[in-house]
Amino acid sequence: MSEKLENEIGFALPGEAWLRSPKFSKKILAAIKRIARSINYTVKIMHVCGTHEHVICENGFRPLLPKNLEIISGPGCPVCVCPAIDIDRAIALAKRADVILSTFGDMIRVPSSRQSLMEQKAKGSDIRVVYGPSEAIKIALDNPEKEVVFFSIGFETTAPLPALELTNKPPDNFSILCAHKTIPPAMELIVGLPDIEIDGFITPGHVAVILGEEPFKLFSDAYRYTNVITGFEPNDLLLGIFLTLKQIKENDPKTINEYSRIVKPEGNKKARKIMYDVFEPETSRWRGIGKIRDGGLKIKDKYADYDALKKFNIEIKDSIDIPLGCSCHLVLTGKMKPKECPLFGKGCTPLHPVGPCMVSHEGTCKIAYTFKDVTL
Repeated sequence: MSEKLENEIGFALPGEAWLRSPKFSKKILAAIKRIARSINYTVKIMHVCGTHEHVICENGFRPLLPKNLEIISGPGCPVCVCPAIDIDRAIALAKRADVILSTFGDMIRVPSSRQSLMEQKAKGSDIRVVYGPSEAIKIALDNPEKEVVFFSIGFETTAPLPALELTNKPPDNFSILCAHKTIPPAMELIVGLPDIEIDGFITPGHVAVILGEEPFKLFSDAYRYTNVITGFEPNDLLLGIFLTLKQIKENDPKTINEYSRIVKPEGNKKARKIMYDVFEPETSRWRGIGKIRDGGLKIKDKYADYDALKKFNIEIKDSIDIPLGCSCHLVLTGKMKPKECPLFGKGCTPLHPVGPCMVSHEGTCKIAYTFKDVTL
């Protein structure tokens, strides 16, 4: 932390000792309350990161914050925003006798239009949970008689990994079903929604590790929204809230890098180069939100041999993103709190999820269910 910031908060610790210091937490909370008392309206700050929501709820921050400060959970869970059509495609591939489908653990439980990958696995399909594309490639090498498809999801944080694997010329029986999404275009969509009123953003640090600061300056420089790139320790979040609130009070919107110990201004140039060598932006559907211009990534033509969509010519005629009675589309855009959904904790639980937000540890509804007394 800078000396100026230490003086504003009234507390200093050497190095990174402040990150989990309860004394620092008390000081920063007091500083947040001092600023909030001088603001005569309810300030609304949106984060777009499931991990941020988890840290906020796990540490019970919301009841400690001023009553005129609301932290809103936005569309920051890649599993949650994966559209049903992509899961339907994965299920269609998994039904083929010559295919082994691999993906991350959370993904197999997300409901599609009519079922989940887990339910299809129970019917006999060869669906395997992996930790990443390299493990899926090993499966392909061990099973040359099969086609191995890696159902690849995530934001800019995870996209460089499958991109790197494709540049290394994986086996011919390996391909990727790409469902990667991009965060800045989704934030820009949120800004344009007429019925969403927010005063600033807390931006996910792991995305900024790849992209750097520049893509997020759009929101402070052009749209005049405070925007703080924030890390994932408890006091990171409190400091991010403080810095956002301080700028709102001063009416001086900037893009600030709170996570500067990890995030460099230029981001990770090598990871970006690999990612954009293999993928290119495309208009993409986000579950419950709709189509977002440049909101997703697709595999470039020069890597078409590894594009499962082209390799298998999958056609899905109808998909249902939001089941009857589910409110995930409203939760994802900050229009509804999870507990306001009539299915929450009743027809929809982590063991029996109706909508995608109840599945992942980054899903707003799953987090709200886990930390019932201190959440939204």
